Amino acid sequence: MSSATPAGKALPGDPPGGRRAIAVWGIGVAVYFVAVIFRTSLGVAGLDAADRFHVNASALSTFSILQLLVYAGMQIPVGLLVDRLGTKKVLGIGVVLFTVGQLGFAFSPSYGMALASRALLGCGDAMTFISVLRLGSRWFPARRGPMVAQLAGLVGMAGNLVSTLVLARLLHGIGWTAAFAGSALAGVVVLVLLLLFLKDHPEGHEPEPMPHQGAAYVRRQIAMSWREPGTRLGLWVHFTTQFPAMVFLLLWGMPFLVEAQGLTRGTAGGLLTLVVLANMAVGLVYGQVIARHHAARLPLALGTVGATAALWAATLAYPADRAPMWLLVVLCTVLGACGPASMIGFDFARPANPPERQGTASGITNMGGFIASMTTLLAIGVLLDATGDDYTVAFSSVFVLQALGVTQILRLRRRAARRERERLVASRVETVHVPA
Repeated sequence: MSSATPAGKALPGDPPGGRRAIAVWGIGVAVYFVAVIFRTSLGVAGLDAADRFHVNASALSTFSILQLLVYAGMQIPVGLLVDRLGTKKVLGIGVVLFTVGQLGFAFSPSYGMALASRALLGCGDAMTFISVLRLGSRWFPARRGPMVAQLAGLVGMAGNLVSTLVLARLLHGIGWTAAFAGSALAGVVVLVLLLLFLKDHPEGHEPEPMPHQGAAYVRRQIAMSWREPGTRLGLWVHFTTQFPAMVFLLLWGMPFLVEAQGLTRGTAGGLLTLVVLANMAVGLVYGQVIARHHAARLPLALGTVGATAALWAATLAYPADRAPMWLLVVLCTVLGACGPASMIGFDFARPANPPERQGTASGITNMGGFIASMTTLLAIGVLLDATGDDYTVAFSSVFVLQALGVTQILRLRRRAARRERERLVASRVETVHVPA
């Protein structure tokens, strides 16, 4: 779908939306919700995992790095699979993989087996979000694209909230194995719902059949998507905006707040919850603003990056040994804007590509934030070990990746804007000539 469609106008053959679209899309989002619970479960169990498997900071970060490495590496293949096989099949495979991965993590007796389980989980998780984006584009009108994508991200953050509030309590109440194995039952539930009720598209809106064309077709899909400046801009927006909050929630937030800031686990958990709640609130605002004012995309993305950098700098450079609670609260609130800002990347890639390349383009875009997160997770772990747990030095690596990303965004923004205007003019001309 193309968000370059004139506001309020439906393209010929645009999906109608409605209650059935919400119900079907809701099943896909439920799968993503569970995937995020499993993905972020290590964030509340990082200190427990270090004790359970007797590992240091670098080895602990390897759990999340491997999971994100698999996730990022799967994005283009998953995008191609979604374009070729459809949403239901890809989501079904993903549910099976991430559920088995969560079960394996629950019963892993060794560090090596636990690593393999997180890799399997990352593989299944990688198949969810792009599938949900594709499902939204098949069931809702194009003008709803930004809001539908933000709502999907919002529900994903609700999964993070479940990890922070529910799984953390289960972990310290019933123990490691029971908590992780019990949570895996959610994967079984969404798999049943998916198999029974999910459909790839509404009746009358079947996509054109795509004959198998081998490796040449795959290379062409990737090359044509990458050639679009909007796809590359989307990747760098996602890269620059997502990772500060992802790193904080996925692994290093709890150790930073407990070990560096001297907070109790309960208070630290409350701040992690604040990040999630702020994410959900900001997501609703960003989705509405972008749907009504497309030109706000880049200012919102760059503004979020600037605010995040400023708050991290203030926290790390605070003259006392520990930052005051009010500053940590403001930091966590601003980190909550990172997820919604990263969704803006898809709003650059979407209008740059035709429907048959949406999965591939979304996969390229989605790689950005996870590559940045993986790099930062590794850098923080290595720097903590090298500096004797100096969190100020370790977390300063955030600024390096932000600077790289902003440089690329500024380099690509004019080319992407020019290309998008050309597509908008062409689509208006085509619409004028479509017979009534």
